[in-house]
Amino acid sequence: MNCVVCKGRGLCGRPFCPVLRRLEEISALPKLGERMQGISPPEVFVGRHGWPLVRAGPMVPVGEFQQPSLGMDIGEIISLRSSTVRSETKIAIKEAASPGKLLASFQQIALSQAPVGTEISFIKPPKGKLWFDGIQLPSGPSGELKGLQITTNPKIPRKVDRIVDDTDVGAAAAAGELYSSGIGIEHISRMLSLGLLGKKRKLVPTRWSITASDDMVGKALKETVLNQPLINDYYLFSGEALGNHFEILLLPRPFIFELIEIWMPRSIWAEDGFIGSDREDWRPKKEYSQLSGGYYAARLAVLDHLAGLGRQAGVLAVREISDAYWAPLGVWVVREVARRAMMSCPSRFSSLREAQSEMEKRIKTPAGRWRAASKLLAGPVQRSLEEFTIR
Repeated sequence: MNCVVCKGRGLCGRPFCPVLRRLEEISALPKLGERMQGISPPEVFVGRHGWPLVRAGPMVPVGEFQQPSLGMDIGEIISLRSSTVRSETKIAIKEAASPGKLLASFQQIALSQAPVGTEISFIKPPKGKLWFDGIQLPSGPSGELKGLQITTNPKIPRKVDRIVDDTDVGAAAAAGELYSSGIGIEHISRMLSLGLLGKKRKLVPTRWSITASDDMVGKALKETVLNQPLINDYYLFSGEALGNHFEILLLPRPFIFELIEIWMPRSIWAEDGFIGSDREDWRPKKEYSQLSGGYYAARLAVLDHLAGLGRQAGVLAVREISDAYWAPLGVWVVREVARRAMMSCPSRFSSLREAQSEMEKRIKTPAGRWRAASKLLAGPVQRSLEEFTIR
């Protein structure tokens, strides 16, 4: 249970995570020299240890760059990421407001919507083990950065350029505006991490910026959804990839989002299995979710769909994680599998009983083991008068 909640954050007090340490031992990493030339994804790492003096630098793949996707298996993603090198140098978080030459180059890479050519030199050849994290993608060796030169022109969208120049807009408002303009959530996260958004600019550890971006954009979408009419029936969506299975049920009632996570025995964080849940209604969510960044990633995917639909609904999302998910790949998996589910053709039902019955057939874990975790299902099931007036 503790491992599911912690996901490598060190809440157990140990100097290293025993789950991640076992995984780190499996990788065969490339041998590297003191110079590298390649295409940055674009991806810039900002660490959290030593804060407010953090280690930061662009990620550079050995060989041709390829973005991980749901179409790959876990072994392929790990192999791909094991040859992604982290360059690092110490930078004070407040330097983002007035960056020196090196940090300015990092920021140019983060602003680009396309990969950027880079030449990097290290003080010593990069070394280390494959690095896993519950929020971020895995990465390979790391090395102390000596110098950096950008060899291609970063492709920076006009909207991004304008938002970066506007220091009167808060980070949350900027993130919502960028997303509504078609800028991807990963791009927004990079900008937030490199201190390119908000009134008071500073570097934000990558781990934090990923969840913060999902949360900020999710809140903006939620405000839009709360002003929309209710859906008319019950819709059940389904999607699966990389050992993650989603069943997402939309109910004709005012907005509530509830996520139930079922970690089956022998899945990455839960040797004996674990079931957890978290939720929110129309009111702002105050406390950080006990389900960690996966909660905000799944919520974003569902709110994105509702906003595009122009409708409001109650949402019951069930994420079932099997032992096929044997290594943590980051919360992008949660977000993208939830999106895959919301893009599927839904089953439509006229009653909650019918929808719930079908949902339980698609989930391997017996309903008696996870249904008790849902407060939404424990509440009243009758429809309100408002539902019948919106047709």
